[in-house]
Amino acid sequence: MLRLSDVHTHYGLSHILQGISLVAEEGEAVALFGRNGVGKTTIIKTIAGWLKPSAGQIEFNGQAIGGWAPEKIARAGIGLVPEDRRIFPGLTVEENLNLGFLQKPKRPSGAERRRGLERVYQRFPRLAERRKQTGTTLSGGEQQMLSIARVLLGDPRLLLIDEPTEGLAPMIVSEILRILSDLKQDRISILLVEQNVDAALSLVDRFYTLERGRVLFEGQSSNPDHWKRAFEAFEV
Repeated sequence: MLRLSDVHTHYGLSHILQGISLVAEEGEAVALFGRNGVGKTTIIKTIAGWLKPSAGQIEFNGQAIGGWAPEKIARAGIGLVPEDRRIFPGLTVEENLNLGFLQKPKRPSGAERRRGLERVYQRFPRLAERRKQTGTTLSGGEQQMLSIARVLLGDPRLLLIDEPTEGLAPMIVSEILRILSDLKQDRISILLVEQNVDAALSLVDRFYTLERGRVLFEGQSSNPDHWKRAFEAFEV
């Protein structure tokens, strides 16, 4: 489904991604591990079109999408949940959710919007309870759920999600992981940036460790011998 081949990305004169190659298959969850500043978020932003690759190829469903505008990539089926969540604080939960329909290739009808919102509320009952509350009144975990739910209304086939459990209580982390596991069961592919290695390994099929904008290791979460390499990715 997703394939990066020798991708390079720069911030001005800084060479951040230095030949990244990775794959995420349909229905597969893949994690990116590594210390701050090694290029994890830059990979996510480059795939989503927020940054343009300076070299290499990004393919999604057989199409070369490197350099496409973010809105075109979103409508092709790639949804992004950024680290800062980007909730509009003055809008209600439902108003924030309605913005997710802008990611769909065609404008949905009123009936389609209602059905989409109802599916989201079934998956996220907390949001149903708070649908008339503004973003400023939500807890961090509820804001994370809202950010994920909004992206799902665009019907993505690949979900890019950056640090979904950061700063959340253990009970909320478990709920976020359950939601992501359900999405995986629905054959939505997931590319995950996560500092909580234990939590990520309970969800993903494979992982890549990064150092200085390069892939150091590709591991299988089903192989305990690979777990040590996942934890080592965060050592100084």
